[in-house]
Amino acid sequence: MSETGLIHIYCGEGKGKTTAAVGLAVRHAGFGGKVVLAQFLKDGTSSECRALSKLENVTMLAANPCGKFSFQMTEEEKQQCSAAIGRTFAAATGFAVREGATLLVLDEVCAAVSCGFLPEDELLTFLDGKPDELEVVLTGRNPSEALQARADYITEMVKRRHPFDKGIGARKGIEL
Repeated sequence: MSETGLIHIYCGEGKGKTTAAVGLAVRHAGFGGKVVLAQFLKDGTSSECRALSKLENVTMLAANPCGKFSFQMTEEEKQQCSAAIGRTFAAATGFAVREGATLLVLDEVCAAVSCGFLPEDELLTFLDGKPDELEVVLTGRNPSEALQARADYITEMVKRRHPFDKGIGARKGIEL
């Protein structure tokens, strides 16, 4: 394992942010690394969650009790979601540090911050004080300048074409 944990951001409007993060998690777990993957704004029922949960050195968490996009939520649902995201962030980061994880994936954390569900200063404080050996992946749209300034890798996914534009919804095993 690397002695220095770096910070990755997978962002952009295109498909592939979570897929890239999950691929890295599988690679890391396959090498014997301990992985914590927390999904924000997702309910933890996607195909990648089912597959990753079968790996003994991967711990999965998810935080979206409403199962909706933020623009579909009522104010009460937004408050519930914000509380759940805060608890999941604390659980994921705490567990990763306590258990000596070497990879922490915070899937859709950039969106959780930009939607106001997670205070950015909590994320920044964690990143600034994370254990040196902990690699951290942040995914989601619109990462702030402060997050980008801390990143060692920034990969932007650009949508050129997507089946959704033709009315084709998310498909199990591909987008779900």
